[in-house]
Amino acid sequence: MRLLLYNIRYALGGSASLHVPVPGAGYVLGNQLMLPKLTDFIRSVDPDIVGLIEVDTGSIRSRMVNHAEKIAADLGMNSSYETKYGENSFNKLLPIVRKQGNAFLAAERVHGEKFHYFDAGIKRLIIELEMEEFAVFLVHLSLKYRHRHLQLRHLHDLIEATKKPVIVAGDFNTFWGENEIYLFMKASGLHSANVESKPTYPSRAPRRELDFILYQKGIHVSKLDVPDVRLSDHLPLVCDFEVE
Repeated sequence: MRLLLYNIRYALGGSASLHVPVPGAGYVLGNQLMLPKLTDFIRSVDPDIVGLIEVDTGSIRSRMVNHAEKIAADLGMNSSYETKYGENSFNKLLPIVRKQGNAFLAAERVHGEKFHYFDAGIKRLIIELEMEEFAVFLVHLSLKYRHRHLQLRHLHDLIEATKKPVIVAGDFNTFWGENEIYLFMKASGLHSANVESKPTYPSRAPRRELDFILYQKGIHVSKLDVPDVRLSDHLPLVCDFEVE
């Protein structure tokens, strides 16, 4: 199977033009040219499962277009998405922000998603996609170090409760790369598919390894690519694997 992980930055692109004419203007005005390019790239990868971080689920910025539903429809896939914030979060009341989420896209035969929420941090969503032989968790961890580690503890408990081999994919916001999640990986029996620790951020000159695909025993990774695609401020990860 092939898993594509991509932080698409709300389909705003990866350039500095987001800050023209004033800083942050692009986060409000959007970029209507980017979604077709992202769709074409995803199609070229031909993945079985797609984990998308930073998806606009239908705000005024995207002209009310739900990115997850639109890409999935164009590719003949199912979509599963939710906003990143807990039900009681103030962010659920804010224009544009309340439509910011994460999403799984998968082949039509794939169903069975669950939504979990961290107890700490602003970005709290965990999407679990349960397959017949394994499960995939999609996360976007906090920018705050303390919150990240509380989230990792919560994630460890979810993994421990799962009876199937697990893949964990997402933007971990780990400014020290794999070193920051070393103990979490050991405790959860996880290995990084990115054995060379190739950086994924920023896409124009990658220096930091923020995005991870981690997997447990029972899953064999045959290939991991980090394509030089600059449709976002992050680079994507493409992982080929099979369940042993």
